[in-house]
Amino acid sequence: MSKFKKKRIIQPTNRYEIDIRFEKIIQFSGWFFLFALGGFVGVWMLFDILLGAIDITIDAMSFSLIIFLGTNSAISFGLATKIKNNRDKKKEFFYDWLLAEFFLCMFAIFAVAVYVW
Repeated sequence: MSKFKKKRIIQPTNRYEIDIRFEKIIQFSGWFFLFALGGFVGVWMLFDILLGAIDITIDAMSFSLIIFLGTNSAISFGLATKIKNNRDKKKEFFYDWLLAEFFLCMFAIFAVAVYVW
């Protein structure tokens, strides 16, 4: 037998706690995209403008990355706010969000492909 007791993971018991965790996960994804955007732009500004070490130009790929990260952050924050205001329709909002993300990604990929081609 082991000397250590296994810790039991406490699962949320009511529907309200599950909704709060769901909102926090979506808000976390929004913050993740926002920090990724800030990190990309910050490193770009550090190397290009402040240090002058390398000359970075905004091409189609970097521009699409900036637009993609910014819109994903905004859409994630919007979904979290929408679910917080109306918890009854969270399943519909989540499916609409997934569909919008899919179409946004497909549009971004095809737009960059057409621009590069």
